[in-house]
Amino acid sequence: MNEQLNERCHVIIHSHAAAAAAGNLIPVPGLGIAADITAMTSMCMSLASVMGRNISEEVAKGLAIAALKNTILKQPIRVLTKEISKFVPFVGQLVAPAISVAILESAGWSMVNSLEIAALPTH
Repeated sequence: MNEQLNERCHVIIHSHAAAAAAGNLIPVPGLGIAADITAMTSMCMSLASVMGRNISEEVAKGLAIAALKNTILKQPIRVLTKEISKFVPFVGQLVAPAISVAILESAGWSMVNSLEIAALPTH
């Protein structure tokens, strides 16, 4: 991946992670997962476009859910902490968005790697 493409991916991933963090400010357990999936679906479509691919929203949602599942399997304590922290006033509103950013950053780069591998010629 060249430097310009890498920079564009950084911008997409960071901006979507910030949007998911904003959605996780609301202290309702489960709402953060919905915000994460929505942000990841949009992020996946944007990343695919930057990588020269065109995917539907359904495919992007599938990739987003797969990336989220992969992240949950790799970091279950982080995901549980994010949702449980919402029961603690004020602390949860700080912890949940921070964890959401970390999850989206990880899932975003996982998506980039998947899209990059899918774009390789099969000889």
